[in-house]
Amino acid sequence: MAFLMNFWWLIVLIFIIFSGLVTVNQGSIAVITLFGKYRRILRPGLNFKIPVLEQVYKSISIQNRSVELEFQAVTVDQANVYFKSMLLYSVINQDEESIKNVAFKFISDKDLMQALIRTVEGSIRAFVATKKQAEILLLRREIVEFVKDQIDKSLESWGYHLQDLQINDITFDQQIMESMSRVVASNNLKAAAENEGQALLITKTKGAEAEGNAIKIAAEAEREAAKLRGQGVALFREEVAKGMSQAAEQMKQANLDTNVILFSMWTEAVKNFAEYGKGNVIFLDGSPDGMQNSMKQIMAMMQMKEKGKE
Repeated sequence: MAFLMNFWWLIVLIFIIFSGLVTVNQGSIAVITLFGKYRRILRPGLNFKIPVLEQVYKSISIQNRSVELEFQAVTVDQANVYFKSMLLYSVINQDEESIKNVAFKFISDKDLMQALIRTVEGSIRAFVATKKQAEILLLRREIVEFVKDQIDKSLESWGYHLQDLQINDITFDQQIMESMSRVVASNNLKAAAENEGQALLITKTKGAEAEGNAIKIAAEAEREAAKLRGQGVALFREEVAKGMSQAAEQMKQANLDTNVILFSMWTEAVKNFAEYGKGNVIFLDGSPDGMQNSMKQIMAMMQMKEKGKE
């Protein structure tokens, strides 16, 4: 009988000893209370607590947590703005005082979550209420920075830290979205028209410059050609005059009539008009009287020239 009693006492002792062993998972910290009062914390691994007297009040996760938010805000010009965001937070550190705040500030995680969500939503609504709807889409970073500045102190007093706030989507009422789309479309059309106008202006300007350069080049070429033609005509006349002078001298030495030269000039002129004329109408009197009158005029011109030399 005594042996049986001792055996049972041994079993009870072993049970009590093993009931004092506590395993805390990695990424968690256990909060221990004694008669309902905070006593200490247990870190990850195998720990020992006083059996029966000490109790594990709560296991605090020190890992990151996230929650998705969907809420509405109103701008200063009375436009409804709808936000979809993701909140990332965690225990601020593993210090004992921070763990105590996390364990005892709120009755449950549900109450913590409700307070956290309402605080973030309230901060964003306060910021949006000071801005116009046209500005909101460009202020994502400013909204996040404003929220962090507003709630960091509150979260710190709760033992938490806001790591990140991502605003995934910002939308407006359907009518506002349609009007914004029309504004964007009209701005795009305006920019396209301005670009087309500038391109057309550049094209016309370059075309005018090219045309002007072409005209300038053609004018210079024509001027050079005219100069060369004039020089050619002058040389031709000079050579003709030399040939005629030599022929006249030779005919005088041979006691021949120099009118033969004038007659030859007349016939050569008529031949040249016929061969190289380009449609211009030149009236020449081909009758014997007409030829005689022309010869007299040429002779008179020659005599005047000889008198001028004397």
